[in-house]
Amino acid sequence: MRTNIEIDEKLMADAQKASGLATKKQTVEQALRLMVKLRRQQEVSAAFGKYRWRGNLSRSRAGRGAV
Repeated sequence: MRTNIEIDEKLMADAQKASGLATKKQTVEQALRLMVKLRRQQEVSAAFGKYRWRGNLSRSRAGRGAV
């Protein structure tokens, strides 16, 4: 998708340097991927303890070398 946006030049330069990526496109795409990943992690963290697990822990561990 092609789009035109204004991005702070220093911020872009800092992001490119920090990421080691060669192009602005790569830098923006990597930043977007990271933002989505972090948001998903936050959603999982927010759900922690809100769901009750019903199962047999010993049976689910069987065959994995755990005791």
